[in-house]
Amino acid sequence: PGEFWGDIAKDFFWKTKHTGQFLDYNFDVTKGEIFVKCMEGASTNICYNVLDRNVHERKLGDKVAFYWEGNEPGDELTVTYRELLQRVCQFANVLKSQGVKKGDRVSIYMPMVVELVVAMLACVRIGAVHSIVFAGFSAESLCERIMDSQCSLLITADGFYRGDKLINLKLLADEGFVCSSVCVHACLCICLSPFVCVYVDLCWHTLVCGESDECEPEWCESEDPLFVLYTSGSTGKPKGVLHTISGYMLYTATTFKLVFDYQPDDVYWCTADIGWITGHSYITYGPLANGATSVLFEGLPTYPDVSRMWEIVDKYHVTKFYTAPTAIRLLMKYGSEPVQKYKRESLKVLGTVGEPINPEAWQWYYTVVGEKRCPIVDTFWQTETGGHVLTPLPAATPMKPGSATFPFFGVVPAILNESGEELEGPNEGYLVFKQPWPGVMRTVQGNHQRFETTYFKKFPGYYVTGDGCRRDKDGYFWITGRIDDMLNVSGHLLSTAEVESALVEHEVVAEAAVVGRPHPVKGESLYCFVTLTDGVTFSRALETDLKKQVREKIGAIATPDFIQEAPTLPKTRSGKIMRRVLRKIACDERDMGDISTLADSSVVEELFQNRCSTAV
Repeated sequence: PGEFWGDIAKDFFWKTKHTGQFLDYNFDVTKGEIFVKCMEGASTNICYNVLDRNVHERKLGDKVAFYWEGNEPGDELTVTYRELLQRVCQFANVLKSQGVKKGDRVSIYMPMVVELVVAMLACVRIGAVHSIVFAGFSAESLCERIMDSQCSLLITADGFYRGDKLINLKLLADEGFVCSSVCVHACLCICLSPFVCVYVDLCWHTLVCGESDECEPEWCESEDPLFVLYTSGSTGKPKGVLHTISGYMLYTATTFKLVFDYQPDDVYWCTADIGWITGHSYITYGPLANGATSVLFEGLPTYPDVSRMWEIVDKYHVTKFYTAPTAIRLLMKYGSEPVQKYKRESLKVLGTVGEPINPEAWQWYYTVVGEKRCPIVDTFWQTETGGHVLTPLPAATPMKPGSATFPFFGVVPAILNESGEELEGPNEGYLVFKQPWPGVMRTVQGNHQRFETTYFKKFPGYYVTGDGCRRDKDGYFWITGRIDDMLNVSGHLLSTAEVESALVEHEVVAEAAVVGRPHPVKGESLYCFVTLTDGVTFSRALETDLKKQVREKIGAIATPDFIQEAPTLPKTRSGKIMRRVLRKIACDERDMGDISTLADSSVVEELFQNRCSTAV
């Protein structure tokens, strides 16, 4: 692997070369502190590699970096590599004028606009560390992330439309700003929407006006922090996943190039939001490192109609298309006619990301969208891995619908049983990795012990993904889902503990338990059980109030689908809630298995009788 990645590194600019071994690490907690170090001694700047190098060395200045497609059809913008470099340098100078310097943390809370890419690359140019918060998260979630990462500046927008809904982002940002003002000194806002900014501390347009479009990059060490991105943790407190510079740059650039079979004349479209890791790796860093042309889409797949995605594919002649199984299942409901209204002749490779794709959705994607001529790359990876770790390569790997297939170069997976023994051949168990790759996370922001406990303590010597996995007789890997108390809703991980915590903050909720239930579009939906305080009656109004509370505490993505009153919860004699039993009730499955450890088994029948109607 060191030789392979060393050759890849020759394609990039290094201010100083690395010394010693390419990759050094310890994955065994019994042998000391967990660490991963890549290319020690080297120094570079990612912004220089993805912009300056493309403009000046590769002569791609006039090539389109992004076709921005707004929420409303006809709202569009084209940005070349030269224009993007100039805008990034201008905004980097703005950040410096605000006192932001190398190592400082900057929070970005923005919709899918070109300025979001500009803001993140401007941070990188001056050596600041960005922490992007998805614009669908609540003010409280924003505040929590700002505080945890100790951000000194917040960059946001006044508002934006998602479909026909106006999101007053500045109002949410102000709430998050006020509660985190102990560390964040200013809020910088860009005005995008029709209403007037009233409480703008600093205005993007005013500050950028007159700034120079030249800014020398800050040269950073290989293992300097690049960004912090939060993902849900099983304890309920989000984890700040920290990625560093050189390894992440090499890994995202290479996985993008090989997994999507990138060619210089491609037009690539990843439909994810940059607020998630997919957007970081496969909208910003991976494509730009290759000098690719991408579509940046602000809107929804069903607005203003369910043909929107295929209209955009034809409009920009998209060749490589990367989306989530959730979106595919959503569009499947409307049949093939909205797809076939458009030609889609430009498509060459289709990809999926965020969760395992069910075979029915895979077949529809392959047959209807790709007309049986486009290979599908079904990618498995995580916020923590930085890029694809299990994936087919287009036209090189025989496809199996729903399989993440084989490890990427240098990635060594294994399947373990409960005792930590490696299982050979066809088998099922815990998915782990035996050695690092350049793009793997380095720590949890501010809590290295949590990093070690979460990913390395259960099976010393291995990185533990938290996912179950099955390997078939041909060596293909099939992800079977989370093993810990996490839910995968529309491709986004949610902690059951975090949702439970939001529910019990309501004054009438004494106790809450949350489980996942299969959903035909989202993959999993949230089914919640709540025990109310004495004398309180469960009602539709209370249910609405509880859903609103979760939405405000976490964000719309976590809104419960079902809330059932549970006079008591099924517990063991030691007081532990048996979530396995609750999952059976949520799914209306009567085969309970062994429930002899329940303190009161009569609770189960009562809960079955009070089930929510779950017909979709």
